[in-house]
Amino acid sequence: MTTQNVDMASLLPDQLFETSGRGPAPNTNFYSLIITKSDVIWRWWKISPRTVDRNTKPGELMESHQDFLDDSVLQREVGMVFGHRILDYIKALCQGHFDYLERLSDSLLLRIINYLELEDLCGSEGFWEQVVQRRCNTVPAEVGSLALEVGWRRIFFTSKLQLQKLISRRRLKTEEHQEGQAPESDSEESPDESSETEQTFGSEEKK
Repeated sequence: MTTQNVDMASLLPDQLFETSGRGPAPNTNFYSLIITKSDVIWRWWKISPRTVDRNTKPGELMESHQDFLDDSVLQREVGMVFGHRILDYIKALCQGHFDYLERLSDSLLLRIINYLELEDLCGSEGFWEQVVQRRCNTVPAEVGSLALEVGWRRIFFTSKLQLQKLISRRRLKTEEHQEGQAPESDSEESPDESSETEQTFGSEEKK
């Protein structure tokens, strides 16, 4: 682990990961897995209708990161209970590969996005759709419909006020079209990505 990684790791909480659940059938035991910055803690509780098992005490095994990486038996058991995706993830943690961005708050991630100017770094519509979905509690159907026309990237960088105007004009044109009237001659405004005074739709944080 490099010096820079060590310094970054010092900013993380002691507990890096925790999960729990029952084993796959026919195994009915309950398991808990905790990863700290120094140890892997594996606990289990025997669940059985048999009277003889009622007084069985929970078990616990604690190993260092390196010991866990060398323990193929425990790795196999973790993989059987929680799946190979979780196993690969905790092995990466034990190797010092920490997911720093995933642990940041949404508000801080949004500030990072603003500084990085991701509108120039990624042109994937799927990416921007996920960004909008993550930043907002719910995405109205009319916003999703408008995004099909102008793109999710523009939705993200459009001010809320202007977005409401675009939706209102689009709704009015739809109603006029349904009534058989001619559409308005005025062209719709393009979403303004350079607005700095109004809060953008994509900057709305989850509450």
